[in-house]
Amino acid sequence: MAAAPLDNAIGRFADYLRDERRYSPATLGNYLRTLHQLCAYADTIGVTRWRDLRSDQVQAFVAKAHRGGLAPGTLRDMLSACRSFYRYLAREGEAATNPAIGVRSPKAPRKLPQVLDVDEVAALLDFPVDDPDSVRDRALLELLYSSGLRVSELTDLRWRDLDLREGLVRVTGKGRKTRIVPVGRQARSALEALRAQDVPGADDPLVRGRLGKPLTPNGVRARLKRRAKDQGVWKRVYPHLLRHSCASHVLESSGDLRAVQELLGHADIGTTQIYTHLDFQHLARVYDAAHPRAKRRTKGDA
Repeated sequence: MAAAPLDNAIGRFADYLRDERRYSPATLGNYLRTLHQLCAYADTIGVTRWRDLRSDQVQAFVAKAHRGGLAPGTLRDMLSACRSFYRYLAREGEAATNPAIGVRSPKAPRKLPQVLDVDEVAALLDFPVDDPDSVRDRALLELLYSSGLRVSELTDLRWRDLDLREGLVRVTGKGRKTRIVPVGRQARSALEALRAQDVPGADDPLVRGRLGKPLTPNGVRARLKRRAKDQGVWKRVYPHLLRHSCASHVLESSGDLRAVQELLGHADIGTTQIYTHLDFQHLARVYDAAHPRAKRRTKGDA
């Protein structure tokens, strides 16, 4: 079994992430899974104090996980958890150095996010609003697309977070960071219809299910999937696809990367820059279709 001091430090770190940093249960679970794996690995190589773990041993831990089939992105997240843990240990005086600094995970090919084009979004949202469920679905889907929200941000919203007169919503994102983002005209109209229907209090959840209980992220996903099927949108449609589509469409129209970064709540603009590649693809398609020297020759061309 792993030495008790190793496990004890992980337990204190978990309390710190939950109580002080206000990490979400999902992120906390991912961190703890990695650290318990690292703890078991340290035990197999005879390390009984976290301060004694070396960089080459952390590298060997990551290499072992890679041989076990974990993807580069997962390995990168594991290293992030290790670095954060050692920063905590340094603060507590339990480690002098961070052995995860300088350890690199294998590079992953960067995937461009899928998006819906403007016509596909219009088709998705153009469903009849003739019963309580359709009023709720229109409001939550319009808000997801209008403001580029993560599904967890949407389900955490209370009516007090909305200012429909000004067209703004206060969102609590990753790391419990708060940002204020605009709400578009169509979304405001859909939300006003929802408010008139539900007559909620300020502290009531914005997104409620059929029995009045808060709708879960999985509930949002199920509603979105059903609406996409009913509307004949045959791509795989999920909440983050609307976030990607919002970012791509705003960037296409404005070219303002910093504004998109603020809208999405990205801490690092490098995360937002992936949408510039989507914008370039759009430009390339327009160019190929419109520029006389870009068009392919046909057999009849001289």
